[in-house]
Amino acid sequence: MASSLTSDDEDRDNDQIFNRLQQPADPKLLEEQQQAMNERINAIYQKAQARLAEAIDENSTLPVTISRIQILNANHTRKGFLERIFNPILSANQTRPYTLSEALQKVSQGADKLSRFDVFHEPISIFLDKPTDPNALPTDLDVYLSVREKSRILLKTGTDLGNAEGSAYGNLLWRNIFGGAETLNLNASLGTRTRSAYQAAFEAPVLSDPNFRWEVGAIASATQKPWASHEEVLKGGWARLRWQTQASQRHELTYNGFWRQVTGLSPDASLVVRGDAGDSVKSSISHTWVYDGRNHPLLPSSGLYAKTLNEVAGVGPLKGDVSFWKSEFETQGAIPIPIPGIKGPSGVSFTTGLRAGLLYPLSLDPKSPPQPSRINDRFLLGGPTDVRGFRQAGLGPRDSSDAVGGDVYAAGSANLFVPLPRVGRDTPLRLQAFVNAGRLLSLRTSNNEPPKTNDQVKDAITSTISELGNGLPSTAAGIGLVYAHPVARFELNFSLPVFQRKGEEGRKGLQLGIGINFL
Repeated sequence: MASSLTSDDEDRDNDQIFNRLQQPADPKLLEEQQQAMNERINAIYQKAQARLAEAIDENSTLPVTISRIQILNANHTRKGFLERIFNPILSANQTRPYTLSEALQKVSQGADKLSRFDVFHEPISIFLDKPTDPNALPTDLDVYLSVREKSRILLKTGTDLGNAEGSAYGNLLWRNIFGGAETLNLNASLGTRTRSAYQAAFEAPVLSDPNFRWEVGAIASATQKPWASHEEVLKGGWARLRWQTQASQRHELTYNGFWRQVTGLSPDASLVVRGDAGDSVKSSISHTWVYDGRNHPLLPSSGLYAKTLNEVAGVGPLKGDVSFWKSEFETQGAIPIPIPGIKGPSGVSFTTGLRAGLLYPLSLDPKSPPQPSRINDRFLLGGPTDVRGFRQAGLGPRDSSDAVGGDVYAAGSANLFVPLPRVGRDTPLRLQAFVNAGRLLSLRTSNNEPPKTNDQVKDAITSTISELGNGLPSTAAGIGLVYAHPVARFELNFSLPVFQRKGEEGRKGLQLGIGINFL
């Protein structure tokens, strides 16, 4: 017997449907549905990746030839710049055919090289296709790289606070100016200590190589030196070559030409500061070598870091009114500490660091005596980024209340890093316990006099280095918090000077440090 719905029944069913549609959806049900959809999509993606990997593995030894490489959407990048990167990969420029795995590896290396110019967004997508040319060989492949260019002009403004200084800054970055990954960086800042600083730097890769770059720049700044009762005005420029070799090694070769002025002296400025007041011109060549094998540049738990800096000024064709050889060495080592009962990395690590430097005065004229060092060029030691527990430039020679710097120094530190409870070992936040020490000395002969001849300089170097080990160095210990931000490292420490040499200035209590390179 057939049955049918009356119009009233139909209206009632329609009302129930509309009422259900108007009711708000259960958030928990929607979340479960979305999670199920995401899991399904992820499963499909994983299967596709597995099939692709299996297909590549099965055909990895098949011979292929790369007939063409095309970069898509690189609208502001020169064709010649790109060809210098990818033309060597083409099979026409190879002595033997590729296997499929070798071809994929070469193309991936080219894409990685392209990404290191900081011109394109990541990731760079790679596609392979058979050529449409009817005359193409069966082994030919066309390679397509799809890129997205970053914004060519980036303007930033903001404020900085750290190391007892506050400043406001503006930065203009112009990328890919001529289509060859060139950059122009303009900076301007006004602050409490660096009253004004204006800097321009133009950088470009050499031969389309991200590991080989050249740079020219200029700077004009005025910086207060409250620890030495004066202000330094700096004007000049530099030209620099940077290159990177294998095994995480970097080199920089730089020519510097600067006009320095010691000016704005305080009424109570010391005689040493007054003696170095006025103009000075430095013309120098320097070389920097860096090896960085650490697992993290700001908060390492394993690896080794080493750096050397050598600078020669006023010798031979280098002009100026100062002449010296300046050398610095720095090293840091970090090791993880396993904790019984914790599987995998514990997050606890131990780090040691050592820094040392020497300023060797030279003669502008072989017949004239060597010049004593100036306050502009001497080393300073003490503060929240090197020897904690002491004031900025609180270690070393002083004249009256002024820190006047030194010619020889050595400093070391031992640090223990522990994850905070309930925070976790994977966060960049650590509890730190440290002990650090250092000494900074001026060149003196065995008679405690400044050297006046070349022979006396050699005698002074020997006696001053020997003096570094005479007695305890200024030492401080403390605990604090460390946060490794992607841009800089922040430290808030409570420090206590354990041993302080006469005349040096310790700092008991809280000390804030912001920087990239800490002892």
